Amino acid sequence: SCKPSLLTPVSEFPSRMALPSLLSHSRTRSSVLREPLRQGGLRALLAPWDPPSVHPHDRAAERACTPPSTGSSPPPLDWTRLGSRTISSGAGMSLTQYGLTNHTLTSQRRSYWTLCPQHSSFGPPAEIATKEAQHSVDDSFGVQQRTFGSAAEPIQRNPDYSVLNSDDVSYFKSILGDNGVVQDKDRVAVANVDWMGKYKGASQLLLLPKSTNEVSKVLAYCDSRRLAVVPQGGNTGLVGGSVPVHDEVIVNLGGMDKIISFDNVNGILTCEAGCVLENLSTFVENEGFIMPLDLGAKGSCQIGGNISTNAGGLRFIRYGSLHGNVLGLEVVLANGTVLDMLTTLRKDNTGYDLKHLFVGSEGSLGIVTKVSILTPAKLPSTNVAFLSCNDYMSCQKLLLAARRSLGEILSAFEFMDRQCIDLAMTHLEGVHNPLPVSPYKFYVLIETTGSDESYDKAKLEAFLLRSMEDGLVADGVIAQDISQASNFWRIREGISEASVKVGAVYKYDLSIPVEKLYDIVEEMRSRVGKFSILSHQ
Repeated sequence: SCKPSLLTPVSEFPSRMALPSLLSHSRTRSSVLREPLRQGGLRALLAPWDPPSVHPHDRAAERACTPPSTGSSPPPLDWTRLGSRTISSGAGMSLTQYGLTNHTLTSQRRSYWTLCPQHSSFGPPAEIATKEAQHSVDDSFGVQQRTFGSAAEPIQRNPDYSVLNSDDVSYFKSILGDNGVVQDKDRVAVANVDWMGKYKGASQLLLLPKSTNEVSKVLAYCDSRRLAVVPQGGNTGLVGGSVPVHDEVIVNLGGMDKIISFDNVNGILTCEAGCVLENLSTFVENEGFIMPLDLGAKGSCQIGGNISTNAGGLRFIRYGSLHGNVLGLEVVLANGTVLDMLTTLRKDNTGYDLKHLFVGSEGSLGIVTKVSILTPAKLPSTNVAFLSCNDYMSCQKLLLAARRSLGEILSAFEFMDRQCIDLAMTHLEGVHNPLPVSPYKFYVLIETTGSDESYDKAKLEAFLLRSMEDGLVADGVIAQDISQASNFWRIREGISEASVKVGAVYKYDLSIPVEKLYDIVEEMRSRVGKFSILSHQ
């Protein structure tokens, strides 16, 4: 008769024997993964619960999580603050080395979440509020201490991986043919270097499969031989994720470039992962649709790589991320297993949606070989404006105003600074500055797409006039034809290309002077009360 709380171990649930029946009758998709996952869930539920051991230093925290035995009711739990989690594995290694500070990987343990009160004592509200504020500051400052960088650092090759030999090459040729196995030094050298020219690998072999079956055989063999593999698409990334670190085998999907089908009623495209984004855009535009993703590298990047990196693109503000547009995937795992999740059903609520694990996984979980993606309808009216702003705060306010005033027709809002414009004007051919005498530091490109040309243009002009009156926009121009609109977009899309020509590896410099950092810390100290500052390093 007592409803179990979320702190109750699984083994103490009164109705735990009803759970297997619930799982067995749940409506799930037909997939090779469904039954193993269901059985694994049943074993986890039915197995006896062994509470994890607690370190002596954690006894106080354990007692803090235990409600008092007196008649007073415990304080409400803060459901946003979850304790540490243990993950089943025999590796016995800590995930903190990968930056996950609250997750530990230990042997022979199942996964449990532990909820703890946000405060350890039932003191007065003022005392609780103070502790909560200090705790929040400590957590925030802990995150601020973490640093991330993309500087190339020497990494030792893992000796557990095998070295490629002639027998391996012969086997790959038996699968892919002579044309699918590239050992030419010049061609392999191109695949060894990223687009920015910052990272360089030492691979001696480039494989070009043309089907899912070939990818499966290649990965199964590499898994059995312990040969390291790096998947590669158009190799247009800016962080070196598509090039080898050492002598990995490169598996490039450029040969898998077929369009499988297109549903011109629902706008659903199904294709292979090696299709170039620009080719797909041309295809669907001829059918009256557009790709939800648009990039400056669309002439080279491949849709499989776009999905594996969860590329945002220039239309993100209108159509969102690929998590919302990708309907299905076909993926080959590292051991050669093929996962067929290539559904085209939009409203699919029938169980585990495993495709999202692979969107943005960058090839670490498997190689995407086929894609089904939702394409929006192509609208006839397009307007593009190129604006200048006095300061960065004005750019932020302009974005908010654009969302409110332009609403459903806003399709792009791109920010640029003065250095980007100078780079583009100096190192890109065939472009000119729309605002040549503008002395301002920041620029914004706004695009609208809709169904009524006169209405959309009037709406954009009214928004720009109001923004200039409010001081958000200092100067601007609206493209009068396709040529001017293309020039505006060429500036924005060519910034990375211009950066490469001068040897730069970042699009923006976001470093903060030490003096400014101290000002920020002092402001936080005055608001919170107690705050510690690290050294200037």
